[in-house]
Amino acid sequence: MTSAPAPVLALADNAALVLIDIQSGFDDAVWGRPSPDAEAAQGRMSALAVRWSETGRPIVVVRHDSVGAESPLRPGQPGNNLVGWVAELEAAVLVTKTVNSAFIGEPDLNMWLRERGIGQIVVTGIQANMCVETTARMGGNLGYDVIVPIDATSTFDLAGPEGAVMSAEDLTRATATNLHGGGFATVTSAAALLACA
Repeated sequence: MTSAPAPVLALADNAALVLIDIQSGFDDAVWGRPSPDAEAAQGRMSALAVRWSETGRPIVVVRHDSVGAESPLRPGQPGNNLVGWVAELEAAVLVTKTVNSAFIGEPDLNMWLRERGIGQIVVTGIQANMCVETTARMGGNLGYDVIVPIDATSTFDLAGPEGAVMSAEDLTRATATNLHGGGFATVTSAAALLACA
């Protein structure tokens, strides 16, 4: 059995890097066991942001403002804060949301991208199987050329409806499969993106 060839990447000069929910609250134990490479994944997110800054491509920062009373991501809680390196970025726009998709927030991300003639987005952040996947799926549905560097995402173990727990690693693999198999996005690595950025 042979493996599928790596996708051919062509990165637009104005491709937007969408950094999703890279917030202090995800350090809270309430989320459970994180991806074993969560710290390394965040390093890859940061490396992409540095390259985007160097090349003058737009960076979209997304923050989840949870409406859950006990959520570490609730506005007014320290966990709502963006992590240090994200807070220091010169982002083109900050999108705040209360749901999974960055396309359902303020300001309207779809309108913001369309007004600037941006047709390609690179989606990364936390959690792979939640807000990253939802944003990538919706972006694909809206007609964007979506790229997801899957190793620049992370998530947490999660229990299903009958209590069986899927590991963060399996959930990330499922996200990659869903996005690739469903034609929502090109799934690649941070290194491959950096090589063509």
